[in-house]
Amino acid sequence: MSTVDGCLKKGDLLLTGWNLCSNYIKDCQMLLNQLREITGIQDSAFLHAALKAANGDLMEAVSFLTEEHAQEPNQSTAAAEPSAWEGSAVGKQLPPNVAALTPNNKEDLQAVIAFSLLESPKAQATEREAERAQEAHSAENKNRSKRKRCEVWGENPKQNNWRRVGDWPVGMKNIGNTCWFSAVIQSLFQLPEFRRLVLGYSLPQSVLENCRSRTGKRNVAFMQELQCLFALMLGTRRKFVDPSAALELLRDAFRSAEEQQQDVSEFTHKLLDWLEDAFQLAVNVNSPGDKSENPMVQLFYGTFLTEGVHEGNTFSKIETFGQYPLQVNGYQNLNECLEGAMVEGEMDEETAAQSVKYGQERWFTKLPPVLTFELSRFEFNQSLGQPEKIHTRLEFPQTIYMDRYLYSSKELIQMKREEIKRLKEKIVILQQKLERYMKYGSGPTRFPLPDMLQYVLEFVTTRPAVVISSAHDSQTTVLQSQAESHVLDRLSQQNSILEAKNTKTTEDTAFFLANSSPQQKLSTPLQPSDSPAEMSDCPAPHMVSEEEMNLVRTCLQRWRNEIEQDIQDLKDSIAKINLSIEQMYCDPLLQQVPYRLHAVLVHEGQANAGHYWAYIYDQPRKSWLKYNDISVTESSWEELERDSFGGLKNASAYCLMYISDKVSHFVADDNEDSEVGQFQKEVEALPPELKHYIQEDNWRLEQEAEEWEEEQSCKIPQIEPSPAFESQDLSSDSGPDQSSVCEQSMRSLSSEHAMIAKEQTAQAIANTADAYEKNGVEAALCEAFHEEYSRLYLLAKETPTPQNDARLQHVLVYFLQNNAPKQVVERTLLEQFADKNLSYDERSISIMKVARAKLREIGPDDVDMEEYKRWHEDYSLFRKVSVYLLTGLELYQNRKYQESLTYLVYAYQSNTTLLMKGPNRGVNESLIALYRRKCLLKLNDMAASLFVSSEEAHVAEGINILNELIIPCMHLIINNDISKDDLDAIEVMRNHWCSYLGREDMDANLQLKLGELLPRLLDCSAEVIVLKEPPKIRPNSPYDLCSRFAAVMESIHGASTVTVK
Repeated sequence: MSTVDGCLKKGDLLLTGWNLCSNYIKDCQMLLNQLREITGIQDSAFLHAALKAANGDLMEAVSFLTEEHAQEPNQSTAAAEPSAWEGSAVGKQLPPNVAALTPNNKEDLQAVIAFSLLESPKAQATEREAERAQEAHSAENKNRSKRKRCEVWGENPKQNNWRRVGDWPVGMKNIGNTCWFSAVIQSLFQLPEFRRLVLGYSLPQSVLENCRSRTGKRNVAFMQELQCLFALMLGTRRKFVDPSAALELLRDAFRSAEEQQQDVSEFTHKLLDWLEDAFQLAVNVNSPGDKSENPMVQLFYGTFLTEGVHEGNTFSKIETFGQYPLQVNGYQNLNECLEGAMVEGEMDEETAAQSVKYGQERWFTKLPPVLTFELSRFEFNQSLGQPEKIHTRLEFPQTIYMDRYLYSSKELIQMKREEIKRLKEKIVILQQKLERYMKYGSGPTRFPLPDMLQYVLEFVTTRPAVVISSAHDSQTTVLQSQAESHVLDRLSQQNSILEAKNTKTTEDTAFFLANSSPQQKLSTPLQPSDSPAEMSDCPAPHMVSEEEMNLVRTCLQRWRNEIEQDIQDLKDSIAKINLSIEQMYCDPLLQQVPYRLHAVLVHEGQANAGHYWAYIYDQPRKSWLKYNDISVTESSWEELERDSFGGLKNASAYCLMYISDKVSHFVADDNEDSEVGQFQKEVEALPPELKHYIQEDNWRLEQEAEEWEEEQSCKIPQIEPSPAFESQDLSSDSGPDQSSVCEQSMRSLSSEHAMIAKEQTAQAIANTADAYEKNGVEAALCEAFHEEYSRLYLLAKETPTPQNDARLQHVLVYFLQNNAPKQVVERTLLEQFADKNLSYDERSISIMKVARAKLREIGPDDVDMEEYKRWHEDYSLFRKVSVYLLTGLELYQNRKYQESLTYLVYAYQSNTTLLMKGPNRGVNESLIALYRRKCLLKLNDMAASLFVSSEEAHVAEGINILNELIIPCMHLIINNDISKDDLDAIEVMRNHWCSYLGREDMDANLQLKLGELLPRLLDCSAEVIVLKEPPKIRPNSPYDLCSRFAAVMESIHGASTVTVK
């Protein structure tokens, strides 16, 4: 090679390298400028690090920089304090193979740039895809965890969470592995026709009297409970309803209902059987034994015809079905499942004549308005000896056309099945031909024929290996090194990242360059080579003439083109036939019987455990709703697919409920005035007893809400209990057992008063044993009612003593002493016997059930429920005042004056409200006032002693007692009708503080604080002050309260001369 030629080639190489370096610098600078403009971040090193972490992807770099945890470091502190970068987002978020960039890590920055030139584009793309997938997965997990937290109702137990919002559907309480019940009942309730049938169910009295079988009575009882449940779901103001009563009747139907979850299909079968039997009692009045007139049969049951061949003999039979079972294994969608269930074996005439095969076809002869498919997702594992769940993906449509499975379409469908069979056979032949092309060869290892021809073509055109001179290698290596160094220097100057030029690379880069062969260095992405002739290490022909090469190249290229065309033709033919099969049943003649998807019952978990919920289409809202126990939330078809199709996780559809298009249109027309209007119309059309049941439940909800508000107002830190009642069996609302608080807040006042008196009621029931045995349940209830009424009447007439207040023993004593209306008294006593806590024995349960039945007979016209509510509120307040008074007195005796004062003040305020309605409504006012004064004077002396002690901590404590207790209490006393004794006590306290004015022995700072306190002590109209209500303490039984009352009063009489009236 001449010197001139060598110089020219060297110049070309230098020019190429310089162009590459220049282009890279321009591209890099352009990306950095765009990042500055988009994000507003000016730090070049920070931007370059983000760009590298995103593998050069601008959008990913922007996303990286705008994440909430990625913050731009302060430029002024970054130069002075490099350590501030050590924990930055950049150092943490970079991929594992990228060095963390810091202002002091110049070598790492150079290594990053060098690697960006050396990494292959394919590797970068693969890494980028992996990072994106990981980020997407992390984001999904993050969103999922947030979504779950939002859906947990119990985390925010505000009373608004009890209330139904507008016309939103209500949820159903899970009372222990009963999610299966909720899923099925919600799906059925949202069928208007089914809802009307249940709510309108009634039997003539003669039928009820003649229904003597245990099964018949159970079915009627279940229908009545289901009616009550449906009525509440229509008209309740609660966010969710409690199905306990209906579930109690179902427990006997399952062997271990309390220990394991029930199978949805098993329960639905049982439910439909019970409903069918219950409605058959009504049908038998006019058409004995005629099931065709049964509304449940008409709504849920259909028939199918089975035609088959067995050992050459044909057979046919008609069968009835309710839930149609379908196998999931081996199928991809619902239509495939149905096709597999409808056709078994061979049914053609030739097969029948041979008498060697079995085959049968099923055809629906009558489809029910509500068509339910039971997806068999469990199979028994013989090796493990236990059932396993099938998680296979199975798709189903929102609308399915049932024409292809009807007997009326038999001839057309059989023709199409034959056509599909022929097309599938053709596909098999075409796929075999295609496989011969794609797996060509005679040995064990085979390859696609087009690829093999391409490999031969590459072999023919490959040049023999050429030895490259060492001088040329040396020049190329030097050129490569210079180019890389120049790129780094230019980037360093433009970005102001490095303080001076430094071409030193990282150890990894040095190792890579030092151990790379000259050929490897030449084949970097800087100058990719597409010419096979330059691949010196590939096999090549030893000798081939131009004429031979042209001939072979021409033949191989022509053959390859021909084969590729053949392959494409085969693929097109297969795709065309598959499309024909998919569209085989799109014939308009086979789309006359559409069924719309109404509900999807989902199971998540394994065969032996899991959770059920339902997706139900809401016609008025035109959207899917998710019914998950007490939660009812808006959903979407996409979420339904994700949870129901299966294949991705342990959740999948277990039962599909479709409704005929006629029913769907009927539902839509029925709900034109919106669901709230429809529900309201249905409530108005209910029988009086169901309307009363709804009103009573809504009234209870208001009681629970008021109790809850009362409970919440008391939730301040619990005071330390005094020894006098520390050992008593008390229940504190601010104690650690918050579950009991929730249960108490959910009970109505009348039910709570019944529970308080349950021991007395139980004794009354025990005294009626003879009447129960001789005359039956009603006679026993009547005797117990009158005996208990007489006992309480006499107790109310007894003369009270200082140590005994009979009103604390029973709510009716309070009512009778205050002349409550007779209807209020009688209903309250009847509720005592209807209390569910009386389930001691068979007699108690029987009397309880009769009492509850009689309660349901009492309508709003018989008892003024608002008045009834007010009387129970007054008794509840009376007990609260009594508890506050006793607690305050006990604390006073134990010298805990701060805690005592709060209880006594609130006892006085609440008692004043009661006494305004009558002298017997509250407790002794003078007793509360006396000990309130004593507490005030004691606390005032304590606060004054602490104040003049001059110790900072004690002074602060004294001022706190004054501000938090004494002054608010004084304001409350003065702003009400104040007695002379109270006025004298207040003057004593004021004079005590005024006596400190001008004392020479008092520090000036204390005098200043005293000057700030005195205006508030002397002028009680200057501000409004609220005293916090103390923690509520409620005894478990009236005997606790009565015994405490007696003990405290005896103690007081021994220590003071106060006369208790």
